[in-house]
Amino acid sequence: MSAATINPTVIGSAWKAFQDLLPVKLGTIQSNTQYKQVISLMNSLLDVVGDNENHALADFLDLVSQLVEDYESTLHLIPDASSHEVLRFVMEQNGLNQTDLAEEIGGQSVVSDILNEKRRINVRQAKLLAVRFGVSPAAFL
Repeated sequence: MSAATINPTVIGSAWKAFQDLLPVKLGTIQSNTQYKQVISLMNSLLDVVGDNENHALADFLDLVSQLVEDYESTLHLIPDASSHEVLRFVMEQNGLNQTDLAEEIGGQSVVSDILNEKRRINVRQAKLLAVRFGVSPAAFL
């Protein structure tokens, strides 16, 4: 779509209608309350989209996740870390070993594969880990 074909009136109406359907106003997160609401929306989207990158809502989930990530980066200066590094860190901080997470992640060998970078954490696993450790699923994705 070129700039010449953009109709701000139509886009504005569509955006308002879309926002009216959502349980939270989407945009740059401005408060902890809005953050919690957007996290809830993100978790609902994760339930629907799962690991299906071709799902109709996958791009919307990516957008919502980016809003969460942007807000979190303003709260905590966390150095970039891969998902396996984050998992290793929270395990160490909580005195856990691979067997302790086997049920949630799918077996001790799966935990080992993730920690050794042979496997990536999927959306379902990220959500379970987020609940266990009280962080955003985005920390593991």
